[in-house]
Amino acid sequence: MAKENNPNTPPKKPRFSSWWIYGVVIALIIGFQFFGGSSFSSTEKTTTSELQEFLRNGDISKIVIITNTRQAKVFLTDEALSKDVHKGVAEKPLLPSTGLVPQYVLDYGDLQIFQNEITEIKKENNLDTIVEFDTESNVIGEIFLTLLPFALIIGIWIYLMRRMSGGAGGGAGGQIFNIGKSKAKLFDEKTDTRTSFKDVAGLEGAKEEVQEIVEFLKNPDKYTSLGGKIPKGALLVGPPGTGKTLLAKAVAGEAQVPFFSLSGSDFVEMFVGVGASRVRDLFKQAKDKSPAIIFIDEIDAIGRARGKNNFTGSNDERENTLNQLLTEMDGFGTNTNVIVLAATNRADVLDKALMRAGRFDRQIYVDLPDLNERKEIFEVHLRPIKTAETLDLDFLAKQTPGFSGADIANVCNEAALIAARKEKKAVNKQDFLDAVDRIVGGLEKKNKIITPDEKKTIAYHEAGHATVSWMLEHAAPLVKVTIVPRGQSLGAAWYLPEERLIVRPEQMLDEMCATMGGRAAEKVMFDKISTGALSDLEKVTKQARAMVTIYGLNEELGNITYYDSSGQNEYGFTKPYSEETAQKIDQEISKMIEKQYQRAIKLLDENKDKLTELADRLLDKEVIFKDDLEKIFGQRPFEKEEEKLEPAE
Repeated sequence: MAKENNPNTPPKKPRFSSWWIYGVVIALIIGFQFFGGSSFSSTEKTTTSELQEFLRNGDISKIVIITNTRQAKVFLTDEALSKDVHKGVAEKPLLPSTGLVPQYVLDYGDLQIFQNEITEIKKENNLDTIVEFDTESNVIGEIFLTLLPFALIIGIWIYLMRRMSGGAGGGAGGQIFNIGKSKAKLFDEKTDTRTSFKDVAGLEGAKEEVQEIVEFLKNPDKYTSLGGKIPKGALLVGPPGTGKTLLAKAVAGEAQVPFFSLSGSDFVEMFVGVGASRVRDLFKQAKDKSPAIIFIDEIDAIGRARGKNNFTGSNDERENTLNQLLTEMDGFGTNTNVIVLAATNRADVLDKALMRAGRFDRQIYVDLPDLNERKEIFEVHLRPIKTAETLDLDFLAKQTPGFSGADIANVCNEAALIAARKEKKAVNKQDFLDAVDRIVGGLEKKNKIITPDEKKTIAYHEAGHATVSWMLEHAAPLVKVTIVPRGQSLGAAWYLPEERLIVRPEQMLDEMCATMGGRAAEKVMFDKISTGALSDLEKVTKQARAMVTIYGLNEELGNITYYDSSGQNEYGFTKPYSEETAQKIDQEISKMIEKQYQRAIKLLDENKDKLTELADRLLDKEVIFKDDLEKIFGQRPFEKEEEKLEPAE
């Protein structure tokens, strides 16, 4: 379990390890084994020639020949010990000994030769030196050598067990025996997080609901006194990058209660039963510290609808984890004063049992920011950036329709990098526009080799888009047109789409016509078409299919939709319509696209001279803006109506 950090707690002293004791004992045993205690006595090694000399001088009283070690122990007489020659070995040993300690030790070669030499010297000098034969064994050494393999095996086993169980420094879930422990990180409001609701720009509705949840935990009596129950959980739903996780971080910063944070994938492991065990451990930790908040990011990793794709009939590990989560959130033995926050961008695939009231009582939709919210988000992300004083945030907010909070953060960062690359002292308006272009279209490729014929085709293609969109009422207003290659595209026309909550058929058809303007221009000018319209065709096909099969905007098929918002049919092998209907859908899609294509051709035929002038200007300048189109075509006929509608946004 994660522990709270208290700044007042004194730093922990390093713990004494028992392994030091084991090491010292082993070192002593090895020392005694190798040195045999001889280093603590006054015994010295000698040679055969020295031994013979000592023997002739009558200094030796006894020689003990150890036959199994090929070693001879030499004991001197009392008279010899008083001589200066033997001064070094005459001292008493440091450690007391049970037996006699020899003064000299000798390693001999062949026993027979060594014995004969001693016998001859004894005869020559008429000596009564005692010669004895003996065998010797090192009991400690033998025991040590016998037990050493077992000791090593036991030591390695203890080490591995400690490592696998986490040991002194192993965190929960970090090792094999703790694998069933939760990996949730416990946020401490004093040290761990600095995010607050001030850092969350926009998302006013979502922020309000989340603040209420925090209030539930801070003052539960205020709500329970009237008989109400604290909500069990709240699900944050919305597109990627809209600030779901940021909102949860702000809750962690604002709530004065323990906050457990983890990802949905943290429950999943290769071992069976681990996910369910981690869920149990997580809620146990939260209950011990209640009131508490649990935040599960990307809950769709474990919360997908059960029974899908389970062709084998086996008991899926993910389903076990989900079942345990369902039980913990609302079942027997349910934990009180524990609120679960979860975030996902795939709410359609979540299990229905997880979505019901009593588990996730509230679904908080975190949508893409509107105009005012984008302005607030820009204000937050521009705090650390040195910007020009003339920078208009309203303009930046208008230039980024459909951008999420994460996209805006990326724009601000990219603008700062572009300004730094140009060695500017502050980030200005143009840097932000360049940043938007780079993020949406990709990096400029000015060195790309394009033939004059290809360049002319691209210029007329992009001029076709610009011309048709200028002539149509509901098409998005043009910002600029370029034939400089960017990313995967050879040219691009930038539009500023209106932010609509509902879209009508004529608006979608006008957009389709403007999209087909590129291929139509190629047909009108060259009487040939090319592969350059791939992205355009993909776009209009998707739009047409959506009109026919999703929104019910086709007269032939009528008011019908084959869209499944629940996502339950995602992995289905059968279509929700017959083969006859499928054929009809294909025909209607093709008919719709062809109609808009012919409409675009007609418009361009009527304005062929203006199209040619626009393309020539584009070939000359490579980039043209809205002002250039106004010089050629005059004021857009729908401009006044757009100006009237603009304040209403």
